[in-house]
Amino acid sequence: MKKIWVFAEYANCTLDRVTLELLTKARELAKSFKGETQVSAVLLGSNIRNVCKTLCDYGAKKVYVAESDKLGLYNPILYSKIITKLAKEKKPDIFLFGATSIGSELGPTVAADLKTGMAAHCVDMKINENEQLVSDVPSFGGKIIGEIICPDFLPQMASVKPGIFMQKELEKLSDPEIVSIDLSGINFDDVPLKAIGIEKREAKCVPVDKAEIVFCGGYGIGNRENWEKLERLASLFGGAVACTRPVVDEGWGYEEQMIGTSGKSIRPKAYVGFGISGATHHICGMKDSGLIISVNKDKKSPMFEVSDVEIVEDLNDVLEELITKLS
Repeated sequence: MKKIWVFAEYANCTLDRVTLELLTKARELAKSFKGETQVSAVLLGSNIRNVCKTLCDYGAKKVYVAESDKLGLYNPILYSKIITKLAKEKKPDIFLFGATSIGSELGPTVAADLKTGMAAHCVDMKINENEQLVSDVPSFGGKIIGEIICPDFLPQMASVKPGIFMQKELEKLSDPEIVSIDLSGINFDDVPLKAIGIEKREAKCVPVDKAEIVFCGGYGIGNRENWEKLERLASLFGGAVACTRPVVDEGWGYEEQMIGTSGKSIRPKAYVGFGISGATHHICGMKDSGLIISVNKDKKSPMFEVSDVEIVEDLNDVLEELITKLS
């Protein structure tokens, strides 16, 4: 029997949405194997039993649970020790992680401990004719998609950013099979790194991955003054402000606002881009938006190729006109 595992990221009493997206994708991958395949989740933390039902609803037939007050705060050393020990005992064929701040640290650590490889920040995955996991990863700034295979070592591991895959609940729900992870061999006190608390920074505006309408600025936005106009326009609509990498480099926007292969993937009902060239690594992060509107004075901009509405105008004029009409 083939085994596909998904790390269930649970922090601040919240199950990260990428977990449910990965479970949905794992069910799809399971159908590609000829024999029986079991999808399972691995869950660590404190007061987490109530989460098991949700994991089951999205495809986990079995949930491996490590529950302790000392696991309430994420600790990369403790978490990797527990997960590595479990993986060596149960021998999964595929192990998937979210490419979040936690998953991007924990996944490669576990992979190194298990002496296997890991494909990071995948945009798609499939099973080939040899029943191997094939991970699609953007390369050369997103200009090409490379296929990564780890044929000689198990588990085959990969990480995926939130928003890449859809999440879909099972139609026929059942109670989860919960397996407690043996923690008897884990010395919780002999750890050089300890988490003492969580400091949360409140978002100033709607998060880009939760907004129904997103206003995105590229390098063509030109200056901070225009960027502030974009922020003003987004606030008038109750939407979110997003950006491309050059905007972050200029210091106008923040990392958490960045869309693309090295940022976030979004699916808003409407996406409005200003001064965006249309590089592949950005398009990968917003191509599934409902309505795509682009404003660019260059009528040959590649961004227009994926847009539903094309506005060939100076973005500064468009921003001022919209703000004037809405104020």
